[in-house]
Amino acid sequence: MAPPRGWHGPGGGQVANLDPPTMWRATTVQACGLWPFAAGSGAPMTGVPLGQHLYTGATVCGDPFSWFTRAHYISNPSLFMLGMPGLGKSTLVNRMLIGLSAIGVVPLVLGDLKPDYADTVRALGGQVVSIGRGVGGINVLDPGAMGTAARRIGGEAGRVLVSETHGRVLNMVAALITIVRDNPMDDHEQSVLSAALHHLRERTPPDRAPLLPDLVQVLTEGPDRVRAVTLDRGSDTRYRDAVDPLHRSLLGILDGPLGDTFASETSTRINLDSPAVCVDISRIGEADTQLTAAAMLAAWSDGLGTVAASHALADAGLAPRRWFFTVLDELWRPLRAASGIVDRIDALTRLNRTLGLGDAKITHTLKDAEALGTDADRVKARGFVERAGMVVCAGLPRQEMEELGHIVGLSRREIELVSSWSSPPGWAAHGDREEPPGRGRFLIKVGGRPGIPIQVAITDTERHLHDTNKRWAGAGQVVEQAPAPSLSKQPTENGGWPR
Repeated sequence: MAPPRGWHGPGGGQVANLDPPTMWRATTVQACGLWPFAAGSGAPMTGVPLGQHLYTGATVCGDPFSWFTRAHYISNPSLFMLGMPGLGKSTLVNRMLIGLSAIGVVPLVLGDLKPDYADTVRALGGQVVSIGRGVGGINVLDPGAMGTAARRIGGEAGRVLVSETHGRVLNMVAALITIVRDNPMDDHEQSVLSAALHHLRERTPPDRAPLLPDLVQVLTEGPDRVRAVTLDRGSDTRYRDAVDPLHRSLLGILDGPLGDTFASETSTRINLDSPAVCVDISRIGEADTQLTAAAMLAAWSDGLGTVAASHALADAGLAPRRWFFTVLDELWRPLRAASGIVDRIDALTRLNRTLGLGDAKITHTLKDAEALGTDADRVKARGFVERAGMVVCAGLPRQEMEELGHIVGLSRREIELVSSWSSPPGWAAHGDREEPPGRGRFLIKVGGRPGIPIQVAITDTERHLHDTNKRWAGAGQVVEQAPAPSLSKQPTENGGWPR
């Protein structure tokens, strides 16, 4: 093993620096022929290569999709990741996207906020859909891929898919109203909304998707089907009293901050045949919490509807079977947008196992859940962690790790290890930039099993595709133009993490 820099030999003379030895990998049969003292490390080898075990140096592989379908390590194909900013959470998930796409899984990033994943999806030959004011919009009443699939399938299976489409549209409109009001809808309002959507679908030609202004017009007209659920008993006054709050909320969507994005036709539909999809909402301002939450939920609704359509077509023998991996980064932003959003995210994502998709949710700390308005919302948000098949921790403060330990069962040593990764870098000499001690380090927890600590070193390609510090380039130094990404590049010096 090479001595460290500055090491002195027994006689006091300084020993020259040596390159680290080359590492080789072999099966136990081959290795025993060369070196009889080989021993297995016990690190999982199924899935995307993530990094090296922090203690043994063994390669650790894994992702929620592979650990559910092939290794059967977890009962739910989901991942929940927590960690302080700047330690590489999104970079690790980017690696999972690249690895899973290589085995035919379709990555879906349904609401890229920074963007962290758009360049990766483009490099994979996928589709990037931009959402924001003046950039692109989503018609939440558009049945999208599910409507197209229902028409192709026809018969009873097609009618079932139409019913599922209705429920998805109803949930999405209710989510927009919840965001505008900052309160969830009443049950009778949801009945009125459902009846209005049924009426609107029946009177709209198959080749045209209804719009939110059309829904407002239905409430204004008051057809018999809608009046029946309001119990108006022939009284216009009773009908208006029942529908006016809902009517006002829909007008608030159209005339408020959400109208430009959700009042017109969908600018770009998700392509069912794309090898990867990213819905880029990075053009929406940081302070625009309502539009951010609405765009993320609309992207999730549209994306998961596309997944359901793909499986329905495959069940009918009209398309090949495909599997999907979804990413919801910066989870705290939609959670804080309005009361009741937790229910909508829960409703959109709870059935991932039956939908044939794995998912990754990423946030900073458990305190993101504590900031929610009601006890019920906080409990449901914590449930995202409890139900996750894999929990991955980057650097977190000790108090945060103590709280997380009550949910996922962390040992004292694991708490101390991850807490040490949240420390800031040391005072570097000569103006050199020193990496934070926790950058690229993660602890993977599955059930009650001991955690797996890993160190991730990224390649030049990954560094160029996913550099979250791009806007700091040139601050205090001259930066040369980066070469175009190449899939053959090796990990760079210091692990290749973005500086």
